[in-house]
Amino acid sequence: MGSSTRLNRDQRQSLWFHGAVAGRLAADPQGTLARARTNLLRLRRIHRSGMTSRWLDAWQSVLDSGPEAVLQTLTSQTPLAIELRQNSPFAGVLSDGERMAVLDAFRKQDRSALA
Repeated sequence: MGSSTRLNRDQRQSLWFHGAVAGRLAADPQGTLARARTNLLRLRRIHRSGMTSRWLDAWQSVLDSGPEAVLQTLTSQTPLAIELRQNSPFAGVLSDGERMAVLDAFRKQDRSALA
């Protein structure tokens, strides 16, 4: 694992969500990557320039590198991975129920970590 950064609450929550996405990617790499690529195309039409466009370019490079590179980015705590997750192309990979379950688990874990 590369260098890591202390994560704030939002970054930790994003890591939990993307950890769940990583699980889906491991079970269905082709379907998960296809969804991410479709989302990336849509996002590129909206964000043709600026910083978001640069993050989308970075995601394109990660996606083009294959499932292992994507798994690493989804679960890494490096500054680059943290930033990439803030501009994630993985919307819709998890169902609403799965998202709620992850959020509930994160909240429980976050509270117990503070106790």
